[in-house]
Amino acid sequence: MKSIPLLRKWKKVTKRPVDIWKKITRLKYLMTTKNVTDENFDAEVLKSDKPTLVDFWAEWCGPCKQVGPILEEISNEMKDEVIIAKHNIDEHPNQPTKYGVRGIPTMLLFKSGELKATKVGATTKSNIVSWIKDNI
Repeated sequence: MKSIPLLRKWKKVTKRPVDIWKKITRLKYLMTTKNVTDENFDAEVLKSDKPTLVDFWAEWCGPCKQVGPILEEISNEMKDEVIIAKHNIDEHPNQPTKYGVRGIPTMLLFKSGELKATKVGATTKSNIVSWIKDNI
């Protein structure tokens, strides 16, 4: 009789690591955007072989949090066409100032080291995808 409660306890314990592993694996595939800083902006964005979309965002910004998962999806779906990068304006304020970012979220699209297009504000996935395709 004691073996049944012990078996239930064992199942609960063994299930937890599996669930955690599933979440980690799922996050691994979702987290495909690059984090860029003031220090690596030139190397990661301006000298990139692929067109690069840079999302200027902040932790306290509601619309930025809305756009974040959309950009992760786009990064997965368009990984052969464009690189999606995120730049935290609070931690690294020099590049936003350099490019005149005044409101967030602001998305800048760079191609061959040049700024090609700008999009300010939260919008839908389809609008972002069509904006990218129109400008690359």
